[in-house]
Amino acid sequence: MKYLQLTRPINLLLIALVQVLIKYSLFEPFNAVTALSDLHFSLLVIATISIAAGGNIINDIYDADIDRINKPKKVIVGKAISERNASTFYVILTTLGVGVGFYLANTIGKPIYATLFIGIAALLYLYATYLKTILLAGTILVSVLVAMSIIIVGLFDLVPVTNPSNQESQWEVFKISLEYALFAFILNFIRELVKDLQDINGDKNGGKSTLPIAIGRSRATTVVFALGAITTLSVIGYMYVFLYAYTSAVLYFLFLVVAPLLFFCIKSFEAEKTKHYALLSILLKIIMLTGMCAMLLYPFVIL
Repeated sequence: MKYLQLTRPINLLLIALVQVLIKYSLFEPFNAVTALSDLHFSLLVIATISIAAGGNIINDIYDADIDRINKPKKVIVGKAISERNASTFYVILTTLGVGVGFYLANTIGKPIYATLFIGIAALLYLYATYLKTILLAGTILVSVLVAMSIIIVGLFDLVPVTNPSNQESQWEVFKISLEYALFAFILNFIRELVKDLQDINGDKNGGKSTLPIAIGRSRATTVVFALGAITTLSVIGYMYVFLYAYTSAVLYFLFLVVAPLLFFCIKSFEAEKTKHYALLSILLKIIMLTGMCAMLLYPFVIL
């Protein structure tokens, strides 16, 4: 159970869910031509979450001292699991992810795609060991990799079977997945800032250079509020431009995306204590889930 907990299974389930939604609630309703069978798509999900799980583990290994300050009751590495065993688990999961990715890339006739999995695994290691100590570098990298977990579905499932005759229709579908990837990037970027606010004490002792440390907790909280407000306005603008003709979609976004975002903005404006930032982090995870689940509307509403 502790080994499973070390991988952060809730986050992994969210990644897997979003990938499933991309293929079956976006690509299929739009009748996109796809390259992956159900089995090969399952392998893509396994490769993605294996590498992500490995990234979570190596991050916890290098954050063990910081976590003893920020969340002493939740520390696993060095207590429930030795650092050596955690490192072995990291190597197993990362090797599995890269290996499955290599097989899948060759199966679809795109062996060069194997470098995506190698590169992502390397970047996660680099983040854990170095990049997270550089102001905003780690925050941006993690957010890009979250977005990449969405984009990679289109790269493996759409691109290999795109040709001049279907290029336009394939691009239209891929473009929608990119919009969701952008949404995921923005929300995760804000969430990383919130986590930095939550963990400011341990991060100072760990030598990190986060935004709250660089400009102060109060100013960083203002940045989080501003980004939340901009995101809210952007979603409203997206609804007006693309969804105004679909009443069910508009109602879904109003109640399950915009309303939680407005609540987030209110709470971020008032946030001062660690428990306030913990609530904001949970809110963003919920908004990420409801935002991605909007893809379930396509088979019933949009088409």
